[in-house]
Order: sequence, then C-alpha cells, then structure tokens
Amino acid sequence: MKEITIISGKGGTGKTSVTASFAFLAANRVVVDADVDAANLYLTLPHTTISQENFVGGRLAEIDPGICTECGECLERCQFKAISEDFIVDPIACEGCGVCVHFCPVDAISFEQQVCGEKFLSDTDNGPMVHARLGIAQENSGLLVSVLRQQAREIAKEKNIPMILVDGPPGIGCPVIASITNADALVIVTEPSMSGMHDMERVKRLADQMRVPAFLCINKSDLNQEKTDSMKAFAKKNNIKFAGEIPFDREVTASMNAGKSLVEFSQGPAAQAVRKVWENVTIYLNETMDRLA
Repeated sequence: MKEITIISGKGGTGKTSVTASFAFLAANRVVVDADVDAANLYLTLPHTTISQENFVGGRLAEIDPGICTECGECLERCQFKAISEDFIVDPIACEGCGVCVHFCPVDAISFEQQVCGEKFLSDTDNGPMVHARLGIAQENSGLLVSVLRQQAREIAKEKNIPMILVDGPPGIGCPVIASITNADALVIVTEPSMSGMHDMERVKRLADQMRVPAFLCINKSDLNQEKTDSMKAFAKKNNIKFAGEIPFDREVTASMNAGKSLVEFSQGPAAQAVRKVWENVTIYLNETMDRLA
C-alpha cells in the first residue's frame, strides 16, 4: 500500500484540484480530505455519503460553583487567562490543557470531552472517500487528520486497496505534520511567485525533517516562466523529483463550477498536464519506492 499526500505550503495554489484529478485517475484508491478546517474536496468528487459520525476531540474545563471555594488556584495557574475573577471558564479561551483540573484542591472542575466536528465515509467512482468537517473555532485539527488517515488505512487494508491519496491542509503546522507522518511521498503543489518559492522551500524543509521524499508540481507555470525555471533549479539542487508543470487554463475554474475534477471535465492543456504529472508520480512510486521499501 502506498500513501501520497498532496500539500502546498499555503492555500489557493490548486492542491485540491490536483488531488481531485489524481483521485479520478487512480483506478482503485482511498482518498482522504485532510484539510479539515476548510474541507472542499467533496465539491469536485461526486459521492454518496455512507456514514456520518461525531468527532469527539479535546476537553473543556467547567467549574462547579457549588463545590468551588474560590481559592484562586485555577485563576493563578491558567496561562490562557480563560478563568474570570468570578470563576467562570471562557470556553473560547480555554485550551483544554487541564492544569486547572489538576491543581484544584476540591475537585470542583469537570473536564469533559467535546464534540468538535463530524467525520464522513463516502463512496466515489474509484473508491471510498474519508472526509470531515471541524466545528467553527474548534481545536484538534491535527488529531482529526490522524483519525481520518487511520480510518483510510483500515479501509485500504480491509478491501485490499493499494493506494491512499491525502489532500493535505495548507501551511506547515500541526495538521500538516499529521497528514504527512509516515507517508510514502509528498507532492508539493505551488505557483511561480516569490511566495510560492518561499512556501516550497519551507515545505521541503518539513519533508526532510519527516524523511518523506517529495515531488514538485508547478501550477500556472506559464504565468512566470523565470520563476518556474528557478523552482525547477531549486528542485534539482535539493533532491525534489520534478513531477511536471500545469499551464494556466480557464477550464480549471469551469471544472470546479461544474462540480467535477479537471481531468473528468476537460481535455484541455491543464488537464493533459495533470495526467502527465500523475503518470510521473506513479512511475516513480512503482519503480523506486519498492526498492526503497
């Protein structure tokens, strides 16, 4: 079983569009939408929801006024200033660290787990899709990503599915780390700009720290050929496998509006380029990863 995570370093670079096309091109796979804070892969992958469950994540402190002696221990210990002078916990400010619970001398603080969102299992044409919706202002997105990936592995193992595709979150924070830990390969989707170069470099550093091989895919590559060439040179110098480049194409937006992946919707230049990127990634995985295993 191979697991590929598609990441970008920031949002809006076309990562989800590339993932949706990969999910359409892969004959038999599980696809995971790990961008749980702004999940939108389901919008371009026609699907039927099979199951829906609550995601129970972090804990929230609550002080029982009938037991509290107002000694002030919790107020002094809380590093997030989540407890008011009249000993009421602010649920927005509370980080669920549990320090107040641990040090309360009269056990006046409950610490119950909270429903932080929902997770879904859906059917698509080429296999299952695992996705979720994190509640507004809820924490634990990293934990939710790990839960989704674990569910995907269990499904893949049970149904003998050889590939898992993960649409990673933007940035390089906790949920991104959760989405690439123990992945077989990353596909970095970026755009030819100064910020795109910066995002690519920091994502590459993260990939190196996690010891995961990385591919580079440059989206809208023809909008700045000089920067595209610089990115290719960086990739060559820093051991990033170049998977290909995708030209600007209005068909990309049209496919999203139609609720379909680009390669399903179009035969245009961007769609052809994505097919070539997918071919390069799968060739590398089939020929190289087996030797590394």
